[in-house]
Amino acid sequence: MRHILIIDDEDDIREVAALSLESVAGWQITTADCAAEGIKKAIAEKPDAILMDVMMPAAFKEMQKLPEIAHIPVILLTAKVQGVDQRRFAGLGVAAVLFKPFDPLSLSEEISAALGWS
Repeated sequence: MRHILIIDDEDDIREVAALSLESVAGWQITTADCAAEGIKKAIAEKPDAILMDVMMPAAFKEMQKLPEIAHIPVILLTAKVQGVDQRRFAGLGVAAVLFKPFDPLSLSEEISAALGWS
């Protein structure tokens, strides 16, 4: 069973993503509502992937400095869809960028495709 950590300060996004991934894919979900909590949970729980809001770039950079979690793939969620933003996100070294609003029924498929999970 896959384990995903969702880090987002928007309660609605966090809850919809968590419910979607639990019910559609049957994955184990851990959530955090801020970067500091997310980093602590990533270290403690070692999820298979992290889904986080793009507005937390400092958290991503901090995670990359920590050898115990730097290898965990990070997928950013963003409402920004302009080309310049997409190039900037791609340059960060994240596994993928997914766009809000997302389709709860296909979110697990998008994550699986982005990470090469069958």
